[in-house]
Amino acid sequence: MKNRLVWIVLPVIGLIAVLAIIVIGRPLDPLTASAPPVEELSMESVRLEPGLITLVVRADGSEPMRIAQVQVDGAYRAFEASPSTVIGRLESATVRIPYPWVEGDAHHILFVTQTGATFDHAIDVAVPTGDILFDNIGLLMLVGLLLGPVPVALGLLALPALRGASAGWQGFILSVTFGLLLFLFIDTIREGLEVGEAAIGRLRAGPMVWVVMLSTAALLLAAGRRSGRPPEGLALAGFIALGIGLHNLGEGLVVGAALSGGSAALAGFLVVGFVIHNVSEGFAIAAPASSARPSLLHLGGLAALAGLPAIGGVFAGAIVVSPFWTALCFGIGAGAIAQVLVEIAGLLARRFGQAGLVSAPSLGGLVTGLTVMYVTALLV
Repeated sequence: MKNRLVWIVLPVIGLIAVLAIIVIGRPLDPLTASAPPVEELSMESVRLEPGLITLVVRADGSEPMRIAQVQVDGAYRAFEASPSTVIGRLESATVRIPYPWVEGDAHHILFVTQTGATFDHAIDVAVPTGDILFDNIGLLMLVGLLLGPVPVALGLLALPALRGASAGWQGFILSVTFGLLLFLFIDTIREGLEVGEAAIGRLRAGPMVWVVMLSTAALLLAAGRRSGRPPEGLALAGFIALGIGLHNLGEGLVVGAALSGGSAALAGFLVVGFVIHNVSEGFAIAAPASSARPSLLHLGGLAALAGLPAIGGVFAGAIVVSPFWTALCFGIGAGAIAQVLVEIAGLLARRFGQAGLVSAPSLGGLVTGLTVMYVTALLV
């Protein structure tokens, strides 16, 4: 046993030694001494106040980056950066530029670093940001309620109609649920990858979405089967509500970010689309719960689990959340939905056999669920 332990520990010690030589000894530095430092700068948020443009930027590079100059609309402007104009690897800074921007106009901002590298950012339509969080807490709460809990609760109203359905209809209903969630899974991954593109490259937001999704799915599968049996009935409905809730957190972040950016029209358009979308998600929760007799309190808990995260997302988005953390939320949501897809597929196989997975009712339900979600997604 001791000999085995030695041969396990030795490779670990050797790996640590090699990494120490590379990181601490830096033997590659002489080979790149004459090369200019690699630099990257990403814009994480923009805030517009009368006579002031404030940006939060994050830097990456082989050396600390120093912001030397800032241009706005082609002219160099005075600026302040806190905590410093020198930004270390993966660190952020807040840059304040006094500038008489014009509401409704487009403005172009260019950062020039000490090496002469340039990074630009375009404000397509300048709109005052305002203190949306503290000035409109009640309205943000209302937006979150309309976005999440209300449409999910409306979808749960289908529960009585699902009770007592024949075996064929039950297979169709569960397949519709699978189709709804399959589309939601694909769309959540897409949104996570899209948001992650705005994060700085070193953070690897794209691969992170996949890693977090797989890790979340594995952990939830283990939690759901901790008793040795797969979840069914209300337990499965609870996992579906959890997955939808995590997805709605990401939707809330998007709406809150639109409001924070001063785009009320865009936010309203998103809310309308998400509301229609989320009614079908409530139906997905009701489908497995139809085999039980849940109380109104239990149904309220499912609606809250699926819908309330949207409220938190709206507030967090209004405060401004970086693209990396938003992509992380979408990855977690996708993982929760993936776990539910595995459990629903298993439930269909147990109830109707392997042949039942490719029967006419199952395939018809799958196509119906995918179509419903696609059509409602067109409104977003």
